[in-house]
Amino acid sequence: MPNRSPKRVLVTGGAGFIGSFLCERLVEEGHEVLAVDNYYTGRRSNIVHLLDRPNFEVMRHDITFALYVEVDQIYNLACPASPGHYQFDPVQTTKTSVHGAINMLGLAKRTKARILQASTSEIYGDPNVHPQPEDYWGHVNPIGPRACYDEGKRCAETLFFDYHRQHGVDIKVARIFNTYGPRMHPNDGRVVSNFIVQALSGEPVTIYGDGSQTRSFCYVDDLVDGLIRLMNSPDDITGPINLGNPGEFSILQLAQMVLAKTGSKVSIERRTLPRDDPRQRQPDIARAQSLLGWSPTVGLEQGLDRTIAYFTNALRPAVASAG
Repeated sequence: MPNRSPKRVLVTGGAGFIGSFLCERLVEEGHEVLAVDNYYTGRRSNIVHLLDRPNFEVMRHDITFALYVEVDQIYNLACPASPGHYQFDPVQTTKTSVHGAINMLGLAKRTKARILQASTSEIYGDPNVHPQPEDYWGHVNPIGPRACYDEGKRCAETLFFDYHRQHGVDIKVARIFNTYGPRMHPNDGRVVSNFIVQALSGEPVTIYGDGSQTRSFCYVDDLVDGLIRLMNSPDDITGPINLGNPGEFSILQLAQMVLAKTGSKVSIERRTLPRDDPRQRQPDIARAQSLLGWSPTVGLEQGLDRTIAYFTNALRPAVASAG
């Protein structure tokens, strides 16, 4: 249900992995798109192909500081999303989620823009309910090493709904489950990119714990479609709404698929499971299906083929140099 009337759209985190695909899609739909990024984890190379488009511009800015622009819609995606990146500077991670939400909600309030928060499945923590529906409140350690991200996103959701109730701000909240695809940062520490980069580079594939913990992997094109559908849904649909692929795979299964697809003969190396690492992760997407008419269409096999092809090309100079 994409809205075809051209709008002025702000995408925070627009040079990031997901943000760049969202910007690309919005530009193709004819919207005037402003990508804002401080390049902490985003990369200019993700959006360089859009720079000559007349309806796209990019601004270097950190959303923990106020931003004054005129927009109709705001997609708030800015925040490091992989453990290695968000744990590197946990205080700044919390600030990005909390101060960033306050600043973007203030902008939405002033301009009367509709604003979508890119929340996360980490809201659910290490869940006691499986699969996870939106009315599950979660099982989160508020003082652990992952809390800067988990609790930062939980607080951002609180702010979104309080601004909606107190100030009438037009909000949408998406809870994003594991997403993968081209343009992932090769060193972001996420499991799909980790396995692919290790396999292609001839390094042992590292599994934490026994590999029985599960995840559900959504291809980036499907996720972007879900975000746009949610943004342009009727006013009374605020969310939160889970966006993810309900196919559930163990980490060991994923490693074996990557090794088979890359033809790599490297070994699997086991390491200690990090603290508070979720044992299970699978979205209940009934709400997205009924309210948005959205379901993912790209299976893990197909999505991995596309992602491996991207990394094969991206890593070729480094692999050749090492060889």
